Amino acid sequence: MTLLPAALKSPHRGLTLALSSLVLSAGCAMAQGTPQTNLPRAKLSAGMHQIDAQVALTPEQRQIGLMFRKEMPVTEGMLFVFEQPAQQCFWMKNTLLPLTAAFVADDGTIVNLADMKPQTTDSHCSEKPVRYVLEMNVGWFAKKGIKAGSKLSGPVFAQPR
Repeated sequence: MTLLPAALKSPHRGLTLALSSLVLSAGCAMAQGTPQTNLPRAKLSAGMHQIDAQVALTPEQRQIGLMFRKEMPVTEGMLFVFEQPAQQCFWMKNTLLPLTAAFVADDGTIVNLADMKPQTTDSHCSEKPVRYVLEMNVGWFAKKGIKAGSKLSGPVFAQPR
């Protein structure tokens, strides 16, 4: 908050105010326990199985993720997109649903899967650098026979890097 008056004098005042508003909105959503349900969506597939994924692109969207959601339809998930491949680690603080995270390489290949228990701070990490993480309801991948080495497809994986 103390930075805002200085930001008002900046030549990038509009951008700074917009970013400040976004950060404050994300912080308010987290403080109020409000799930984010208005993210852009992408259609993905795992073989013949279709996935309707919300896409978390910004650091704020990724930070909130699926926190505070009380339910999620069986064919829905959240795809976290990072700027570059790195070891990605997730935890479940303020997340009410048991989830499975698929750590996914640029070409859509699942590197590893991790079942995650709700409301814990246990860390679940990718076994190698990845750009994508797809969270689905726990057990979804196992029920469909999808495991490490399986491939996801969709427009997001076809984009040049």
